[in-house]
Amino acid sequence: MYNFIKHITLNEGKTPTILHQDTLNFRRDALEPCLSEETIDLHYGKLYKGYVDRFNKGEGDPEFNEAGAWLHNMYFAQLQEPGSETPTGNSLQFIEKHFGTWNDFKDKFQVEAMKIQGSGWIYLARDGEIKTIKNHQIRMDIILLIDWWEHAFLIDYGSDKKSYLRNHWKIIDWDNISSKIGQVS
Repeated sequence: MYNFIKHITLNEGKTPTILHQDTLNFRRDALEPCLSEETIDLHYGKLYKGYVDRFNKGEGDPEFNEAGAWLHNMYFAQLQEPGSETPTGNSLQFIEKHFGTWNDFKDKFQVEAMKIQGSGWIYLARDGEIKTIKNHQIRMDIILLIDWWEHAFLIDYGSDKKSYLRNHWKIIDWDNISSKIGQVS
């Protein structure tokens, strides 16, 4: 289901023994002005890479590093060059089914995101709920994922998390999100 599963080596116990960092499907400067090249270099080039490297070297908490790598893989795979912020296809149908309108969804998502104290993740789940993750945890119900750790927004937005989220909608690859939803009935 998720790309990440293709990029691990499994032993008999189904525990990953080696993680691989997925390559970006865009240039490091392609998300500007929403996310700067400097942010991508820090976020992808150092932090995400660090989770993979520490896991592979057996350093630190293996579950934390594995989940950090897994979440970042999913996060970066859903990004594309800035375009229309409005979802299309199954993504829009799913949002309208569960929230009424795109604007209602964005408002609810922002309210839930702003409740996060400190760092974490916020996501749209398969059941149509908006959920959060403290720290790093692998969750199999993620459709759309936003990184809410300081490294994701601080360079470009300072403490203005609302602007970070508003601009983030412009870089979501809605085809990627739709592929996780399937048919909406």
